[in-house]
Amino acid sequence: MKKLFILLILLILPINSYALIEVDITRGNLDPLPVAVSPLSIDENSKKQFKDILDKEDVGAEISNVVENNLRTSGLFNPLNKDAFLQAPDIANLKPRFEDWNLIKAQALITGKVNFEDGKLRVEFRLWDVLAAKEMMALAFTTVPTNWRRVGHIISDKVYERLTGEKGYFDTRIIYVAEEGPKVKRIKKLAIMDQDGENNKFLTLGNELVLTPRFNPTSQMVTYLSYFKNLPRVYLLDIETGTQEVVGDFPGMTFAPRFSPDGKKIIMSFAKDGKSDIYTMDLENRIVEKITNHPSIDTSPSYSPDGKYIAFNSDRSGYQQIYVMESDGSNVKRISFGNGLYGTPVWSPRGDLIAFTKLHQGQFYIGVMRTDGSGERLLTENYYQEAPSWSPNGRVLIFYRETKSDDDGEGFSAKLWSIDLTGYNERQVKTPTDASDPSWSSLLSN
Repeated sequence: MKKLFILLILLILPINSYALIEVDITRGNLDPLPVAVSPLSIDENSKKQFKDILDKEDVGAEISNVVENNLRTSGLFNPLNKDAFLQAPDIANLKPRFEDWNLIKAQALITGKVNFEDGKLRVEFRLWDVLAAKEMMALAFTTVPTNWRRVGHIISDKVYERLTGEKGYFDTRIIYVAEEGPKVKRIKKLAIMDQDGENNKFLTLGNELVLTPRFNPTSQMVTYLSYFKNLPRVYLLDIETGTQEVVGDFPGMTFAPRFSPDGKKIIMSFAKDGKSDIYTMDLENRIVEKITNHPSIDTSPSYSPDGKYIAFNSDRSGYQQIYVMESDGSNVKRISFGNGLYGTPVWSPRGDLIAFTKLHQGQFYIGVMRTDGSGERLLTENYYQEAPSWSPNGRVLIFYRETKSDDDGEGFSAKLWSIDLTGYNERQVKTPTDASDPSWSSLLSN
């Protein structure tokens, strides 16, 4: 992906100015904030040049649509219908008539302009507090024209952060397993896309079975499991360069490799001699260290964001539950005590929660609990759903959900879904094929 050259120019940003707008991030879509996203204005000369390069009639309107869609899918904002706007985009960007925007119940207003400078795309945007009749933020970005969609995601992140006090998650990507064919004979490829489902690309050909891709928290590196001649291999893949290498061959069964928070180790479970334990591998010297040593099945390890603890699931209590231990394998504690079987624990990047999958009375749940096991909340229930992965701000989970198939394996499907921590904002993430095992990247613009 081309680097985005951001000039993050603070055009007008009053010091010690506090908006009257408040967005309650704990309420989901119960009371979304009415926001007006005005199309970004563009002069005719720039419009013509962008059309020649991008084949877009109006890149300013396209960028504003990206922003509008991002804010809507967050569940926290209600973008207003553009047909109700009374002020032209170019005039609104210079000086909004706040009474016009008040009339349509907008509380926040986004304006901006786009032009073509020395072969580059330059975008300015402003965020206005309609109630207080003042500017809250103004930034400018310069990049290559083909990065127009990323500019929309970065604007969305800046608006989200200014209005909620939390980092956004829109300028991110999701890697997943693309699936095609009947359930009994699925072709599985690695695929990657922007978090909104755009710019989908396949990374493998489907000749080998691929499973559990996971992003490095510090880079655009991915680890995943693949079977080569029925032998499980753990791979590393650099998304930017396409460089791929084998971390190791494992003659037994390997499960769910995942990076440490600093990206220097991989943690995974490895079945050997009839039991499954958790191991780490140092990526620099390839030294493997055994973390657990128990006759039970220990699997699905996930580091805390500070790297001090590991969550995993184990049947050492007689049936599958979630445990937490220190990163050296000491001080193991069971934290799940509810009814049902618990699996796939994933530590939030905020460090405050652990997401999990739960099977109870034939239904699968995606839920969260505090790191000591208290405060369990089940967010969504379905026939089969699994593999939650956190957005980088720790406010949204993506997972996959399967439907039933008939005796011949037909009628089966697997789709990606997202849900926020309130449990109210649940949405399908569209992919060109069936999809499973999603993993969310860190912010690209960090």
